[in-house]
Amino acid sequence: MSLRPGPAFLWVKQKFGNGLKVAWYRDVVRPKILRTEPTPDTFDNTCEIHVLTSNTDWLNLIWTLKSFYKVSERKYRLCIHEDGSLDDEALFWLQQHFPAARLIRRKEADLRLAHVLRDYRLSLDFRNSNLLAPKVFDFMAFLESDRMALFDSDLLFFSKPSSYIERIESKAYQVNTFNTDVGNGYTVEPSEVRARIGHDLVPRINSGLGLVHRDSIRWDWTEEFLALPKILDGNPWRIEQTLFALCSSRYGVEHLPDEYAISLEPGFKKKPFRHYVGKIRHLMYSEGMAHLAKQGFLRAA
Repeated sequence: MSLRPGPAFLWVKQKFGNGLKVAWYRDVVRPKILRTEPTPDTFDNTCEIHVLTSNTDWLNLIWTLKSFYKVSERKYRLCIHEDGSLDDEALFWLQQHFPAARLIRRKEADLRLAHVLRDYRLSLDFRNSNLLAPKVFDFMAFLESDRMALFDSDLLFFSKPSSYIERIESKAYQVNTFNTDVGNGYTVEPSEVRARIGHDLVPRINSGLGLVHRDSIRWDWTEEFLALPKILDGNPWRIEQTLFALCSSRYGVEHLPDEYAISLEPGFKKKPFRHYVGKIRHLMYSEGMAHLAKQGFLRAA
């Protein structure tokens, strides 16, 4: 079956607008990723990719991972964490397409983190109450490499992300690195951090794509940072990002080059990668997946 819309689709699109294009690529084209060949042999311990997924975004995650593995020509180890919502179908497809990956179930993670964080009450309470907190705590607790590639499930890769890979694979590169956000997506003020913690908070860190060193996230640090006034009062989806930024600012961090920065405007302008954050999630389908599908990605992935 052709992936290209037929005349009837084009007529309806012209009549009803771009929303139909989004729906076409989200509901018709996106599931075709399940027909592609598995990605085997992900055993390279240079770093380990860690991702958190749910029953609403696991299909996007497969696109994220397959687009990275294809353009990067790398076989980094993979660890998939699920938030407790995955059904049997989702688990089947993830295991089918990434047979060498570790798939960490929420119940398994709960048991381990209850032990790991037993002496860090603020960290444990936050980890158990915030849906994104496992990105900080579970990822590090299950990490089996000295370096972690941090992925969200709304990334697409269009060409080799050379600068990112170079930082991952350079033994001389000893700081964390992240893509740049459109603004400070934190739940604390930099001035408050400077006054209470004694170091600057590096601005505009986004935890959707990063390289994180094993010893850069410490439980005594997360415990200290979670005691900052009002850190838990802000947007709950930004607290884990705030913790990554706080730990990394203390450890050492820099932004990825500008071609990795988040933009809210349409078009990726031949950049190697795009992070389709919530405000532009529709573009992940009508722009990103559309481009990859037209380039033959679903035949070669």
